[in-house]
Amino acid sequence: MPRRPNHHSAEAASTPNSSPASEPATQPILPPAPDVPTALLGNLSPSQFMRRYWQKKPLLIRQAIPNIVPPLSRDELFELADQEEVEARLITHFRNKWQLEHGPFAPDELPSAKQRGWTLLVQGVDLHDDRARALLDRFRFVPDARLDDLMISYASDTGGVGAHFDSYDVFLLQVKGKRRWRISAQKDLTLQAGLPLKVLQNFEPEQEWVLEPGDMLYLPPHIAHDGIAEGECMTCSIGFRAPSESELTAQFLYHLAERGEAAGKTGALYRDPRQSAVERPAELPAALVERVGAILARVRWNEQDIASFLGTYLSEPKPSVVFDPPQRPLNEARFIAAASKQGLRLDRKTNLLYERRFFFVNGEEIAWGGAKKWLFDLANHRSMSAKRFVTLSHDSPVTALLHEWYCAGWIQVGELA
Repeated sequence: MPRRPNHHSAEAASTPNSSPASEPATQPILPPAPDVPTALLGNLSPSQFMRRYWQKKPLLIRQAIPNIVPPLSRDELFELADQEEVEARLITHFRNKWQLEHGPFAPDELPSAKQRGWTLLVQGVDLHDDRARALLDRFRFVPDARLDDLMISYASDTGGVGAHFDSYDVFLLQVKGKRRWRISAQKDLTLQAGLPLKVLQNFEPEQEWVLEPGDMLYLPPHIAHDGIAEGECMTCSIGFRAPSESELTAQFLYHLAERGEAAGKTGALYRDPRQSAVERPAELPAALVERVGAILARVRWNEQDIASFLGTYLSEPKPSVVFDPPQRPLNEARFIAAASKQGLRLDRKTNLLYERRFFFVNGEEIAWGGAKKWLFDLANHRSMSAKRFVTLSHDSPVTALLHEWYCAGWIQVGELA
């Protein structure tokens, strides 16, 4: 399914969950342990899956999640697509013509569900709904630094987005209705010209399946695929970040320059006291090229610079993300008392990563200090039990830090139940 350029019981009837601080969030389902076989991966363990399939070859998994229901109902998804802060796209294929529109979409701007040949794509649903976040968390056997988001596709009968390929890994999980997938490992990835979306010019399918609710298809990068709805259907796309080398290089050099860690940290201005008068003022001076080359040759970095860059860059929320601070925040003493009874959880929009010397939260780098024993659990489980909080609540610098995050809307009182 096309996603944001790089950088995925009975049907739920409640509105998107924005649990108040005093209530527990959606029941967590932890990702499988690395060496434990799981139905999610066709009874392979995550270690076996990563070794045999990850970035290597496709895998069809029947009943990866039996009895699955969509994280959001159709009406809830349509309501979400009407919000300004949500990235939504409408793709239609009427009268053999592809068209693409960007949201938000008012309810009367979407075609009728009875009309064939259209698809609504809603990106980053995990940022807006706890149920979608809980589904995304099942895939945390892949590092958070690579996990991107959960996109939900709603399609009417025959709806799809055309044969295409992605530059990242993706799990395509059917959650409602049926979708026919055709895939190919073809080398010809030429796109049709003049279209508003990327559709392959010469798609030659090699394998074909119909996926029903609970079935899932894993595709590594650059596998051509085409999914067509057979009746009304919904598909969850779990995608992964795959920044390009040029993006990483540019962002890393910017990171160094921003910290004053390039070119000797002097901040000295360019000087050319021996520059002579010229007859050809438009010509680039050879001395200028030589001098700037010498400056760039002095740029140095080490492994910690790289780790700091990756931690801050990969934990930085997407530009559209806005946190919701509590309307009436508890003071620090009341916050500690509440967390001691109810525990803590990360807000679904919060990114918390760490390495051996620093942790990184929503693009900020903080030295471990005395916080290591706290934040390993909070980062890996995205919650902290009340019992665990009580045993650590004497550490006032860390409780002050957590209270600061709470006031910013980065964490919430109440553990995942």
